[in-house]
Amino acid sequence: MNSCLQARRKCQADPICSAAYHHLDSCTSSISAPLPSEEPSVPEDCLEAAQQLRNSSLIGCMCHRRMKNQVACLDIYWTVHRARSLGNYELDVSPYEDTVTSKPWKMNLSKLNMLKPDSDLCLKFAMLCTLNDKCDRLRKAYGEACSGPHCQRHVCLKQLLTFFEKAAEPHAQGLLLCPCAPNDRGCGERRRNTIAPSCALPPVAPNCLELRRLCFSDPLCRSRLVDFQTHCHPMDILGTCATEQSRCLRAYLGLIGTAMTPNFVSNVNTSVALSCTCRGSGNLQEECEQLEGFFSHNPCLTEAIAAKMRFHSQLFYQDWPHPTFAVMAHQNENRALRSQPWVPSLFSCTLPLILLLSLW
Repeated sequence: MNSCLQARRKCQADPICSAAYHHLDSCTSSISAPLPSEEPSVPEDCLEAAQQLRNSSLIGCMCHRRMKNQVACLDIYWTVHRARSLGNYELDVSPYEDTVTSKPWKMNLSKLNMLKPDSDLCLKFAMLCTLNDKCDRLRKAYGEACSGPHCQRHVCLKQLLTFFEKAAEPHAQGLLLCPCAPNDRGCGERRRNTIAPSCALPPVAPNCLELRRLCFSDPLCRSRLVDFQTHCHPMDILGTCATEQSRCLRAYLGLIGTAMTPNFVSNVNTSVALSCTCRGSGNLQEECEQLEGFFSHNPCLTEAIAAKMRFHSQLFYQDWPHPTFAVMAHQNENRALRSQPWVPSLFSCTLPLILLLSLW
């Protein structure tokens, strides 16, 4: 990966590149991030500095979700990102390295025998987290930060972000994307409360465009939102998805803990939405509803969540040859399938969940 941190070090060794970068840095700190509906206003000297960087190692540099100094890396990315289009933000280009590396998840289902046989799957995934030291520690940290009558929202969000950043992906996805029976409100409420709605979400729903403006002012939130737009984007009216479901889910979970934290709408279904409203949007009503619908009416996100829940359900209803095993899910990884139109009735039938099992 061409890390932006490494690219900046190379740039600093070149006097011309270094001078152009520092000038552009001063430009970006004085120019607010434009909304998609706005034309960016960039001084001529800033455009010249951006032009000088077009052939540098900074162009094309990326960051990684779990890297050290991630925010510093993203700061560099958004500083030089103007150089790609001479001033305009490319909101469909993620700053994160576009790779998916999945390690087998070692599970010991025999330890779940302490639960009642009819326990819901969300409770079982919570137990799997409890049995893992790292997952349990991270979950307790955000549980403490997000509870109590005097919960501080920014502290709660920080701990939520840390959990979904550092906990093993299967544990994080298992907690949030556990399947519930349609009439099991207790299971649904447990799933919804994974994101601690009473504290993590704003007490009064803001306008969705104002929420996005707030997100754009923070390099991390902006990066996570652009990553979500990149990987969960329906490319046409048929719902053809831009990338694999695994990337969409990773991008979706990456938003949790930011200003754009989404959550399940209720405890009876798996519909998700932002905690905002489009009331009072004026002549930007259509743009606001489009942003809101990108979460609440997104076929790529909806099917990715449904497929992961089907996979999680299969984990506990298979006759495994050994109580301890490693499991890995391959979701919609075939690029040929991605090019086909998205049709709900066919999509769920033609994309089987593949389990790769290796006995321990």
